[in-house]
Amino acid sequence: MLSVLSLGAACSGRQVPTSDAIAPVEILSPTEPVTLDPRFATRALDVKLTRLQHRGLVSLSPDTLEPVLDLAKHIERDGALGLTIELQPNQRFHSGIILRPEDVCATLEAVKNPLLLSPHRSIVASFVNCRVRGAQTLTLEMAEPRASFLTDLELPILRADEAATQEQADGRLDGLGRFKVTSRTHEAVNLAPAFPGPGKKPRFSLVVRTIQDENVRAMRLLSGKAEIAHNAFSPTLLSGFRDRNITIRSRPGATVSYLLANCDLPPFDKPEFRRAISLAVDRKLITNQLLGNYARPAKWLIPEGHWAAAPNLPELHYSREQAATTLSGHSEVLLLTSTDRSRLLQARAIAQMLSDAGLPTRAVPLELGLLLSRLDAGQFALAILQIPEMTEPNILRWFFHPRGISNPSEGRNRARYRSPVAASLLDKASQEFDQHARKALYFELARVMLEDMPVIPLWHEDQVVVERDRGAGFLPSAEGRWGALAEL
Repeated sequence: MLSVLSLGAACSGRQVPTSDAIAPVEILSPTEPVTLDPRFATRALDVKLTRLQHRGLVSLSPDTLEPVLDLAKHIERDGALGLTIELQPNQRFHSGIILRPEDVCATLEAVKNPLLLSPHRSIVASFVNCRVRGAQTLTLEMAEPRASFLTDLELPILRADEAATQEQADGRLDGLGRFKVTSRTHEAVNLAPAFPGPGKKPRFSLVVRTIQDENVRAMRLLSGKAEIAHNAFSPTLLSGFRDRNITIRSRPGATVSYLLANCDLPPFDKPEFRRAISLAVDRKLITNQLLGNYARPAKWLIPEGHWAAAPNLPELHYSREQAATTLSGHSEVLLLTSTDRSRLLQARAIAQMLSDAGLPTRAVPLELGLLLSRLDAGQFALAILQIPEMTEPNILRWFFHPRGISNPSEGRNRARYRSPVAASLLDKASQEFDQHARKALYFELARVMLEDMPVIPLWHEDQVVVERDRGAGFLPSAEGRWGALAEL
């Protein structure tokens, strides 16, 4: 429960809240959002912010990450490929306009239109023949069986007259969420409470402030000028917050960090070489020393506890001596990483471990946009990456199906992984509605990919929140979204 700041706020230089003007809750972010348009949001911060302002027919449970009904009151399968959807009554956009089935159809049609260039096109491309059947009812057909159809309907719904407009990166699109964007600058995004429909209205406005320097973020939090920082500090600084009226909370996360290998580039084209790289990485040492035990060594890309996680997987073995029999004697390798301080430290630790195992390796930090462009072009040998939301396992099809090598609209197979066996398993899993059968397919996929090792699983990082004063009690969902801010 939030408490109103009084003397503490005055001492920190913030305006003392009154009944008429309550100071916003400030959240610190190490990065700046790229876009506040949900049709184009793919980066972690962009998704967090757009899901505060917008809602979909379904949302994700903050704990299990399974799809649950949101704007939809009822979704029923009609035959093998049909869906009948009834909307929740009296759902209003921030402008006051009532949500209609026409808005749903217009949003789906716009996002799947190749002219819009939405990165979410592949998610909704299978939905065809959207038809309005009444004031609150619509029907959808799927072009083919798609097991992830409920998770796909988490796509935020826009007003019909705005759905096909050009990208609105400043957040001006009308929304159905608990907050609305009031302004955006390079330094901050301001969001006000909204009351678009049934439910409790948030009590506080928000300021999401971008501060790239970790020490400056820490000073702002310690001075009381900010209340919340999510995944914003290295373990070294986290230890310095103790006994300072600051709370650190964490929960297991649905992220996975991994080493990406270029499977088209010798010697990385050989599975045994990639398995040797895995052997050279001491995951426990890194999660303990560099991540402060706010992470778990990964056994596979899908974290344990997820419904699709393969059971009883052994830990990925560490043996520098065994790795050296394969890695020794090769020329220097560049390990690409982002400029984020924590990620760079991790990359340097891995580079040293590979070097100690006989493969000279140097970590090279790149600005994120340049890093991704290098990976897309295949201009790399090794890179460290993260999937920030391992919610729907069908995302593995986007990253590892061979079709994603040459066709960007089909995926981003940056590893250049060409396994026909994995491709068949990914296709079958994406079309199988029975969850038990899907589990079996993903279990087999884990076996195949752990043998081929096109990417080397590293660890699953926790969701870590540093909070004080009015931010106390906030905990993000397992995949890191901020819906709980509305409950403060």
